[in-house]
Amino acid sequence: MTAADATLVDARPAADGRPPLIEVAGLSASYGRVAALKPVDLRVGEGEFVTVLGPNGAGKTTLLRAIARLVPGAGRISFRGQDISALPTHKVARLGIVMVQEGRGLFGEMTVRENLLLGAYGLGGAGEEIERRFATVFELFPKLRLRADQIAASMSGGEQQMLAVGRALMAGPQLLMLDEPSLGLAPRVASGILDTLGELNRNGLGILLVEQKAPLALKLAKRVYVLASGSVRAELPADQIGSHHDLARYYFH
Repeated sequence: MTAADATLVDARPAADGRPPLIEVAGLSASYGRVAALKPVDLRVGEGEFVTVLGPNGAGKTTLLRAIARLVPGAGRISFRGQDISALPTHKVARLGIVMVQEGRGLFGEMTVRENLLLGAYGLGGAGEEIERRFATVFELFPKLRLRADQIAASMSGGEQQMLAVGRALMAGPQLLMLDEPSLGLAPRVASGILDTLGELNRNGLGILLVEQKAPLALKLAKRVYVLASGSVRAELPADQIGSHHDLARYYFH
């Protein structure tokens, strides 16, 4: 990345002196005249698992999309101390900020292997590294290995979500952002996918998770941001939320 792409900024350091993996300050976004996200501050440390909770319409999806530059926003976004606010989406992804969107966004008429390969597009012809990433994804999600030549649209919802996460991992993320990965899945399947995210996090991957099923997210997250009406209503350790009642008092605060 050139100096024109990013400028060093003063980001809040972690306890070990490093800047956060990602930090946003005063980030906002609108759809026309509707302010979907009011100025928000948020950070994820290196290797941290952070979740964003909130009711429908709180601005959770817009937050992730604004960080990924999929929607225009105002405010500052810094990645490991570098200001990336002006970067286009493809350069943000190249840095290692990768998003699994709600709805999965798979290419339904392509095979599992072809969908995964698209995730490694940025590697060009680096065959050995691509095969290494295939092996990692197949180890995490053995069903994808078994269905490597199957058309994506013919898979179950849970298998498609595994594929969406696997494709994101093929890009080599440093920060993996996920928008409602449990949506529409049976509880057992959703729990399995969240357990895999926990394993990835224990291996050092930073994760920013938007989720409505609070019990699933709170099993894994270290910190929680509660959003309501486009604003952060609370930032607190995950173990301080013991019930839906605890969340509701922030939603309506």
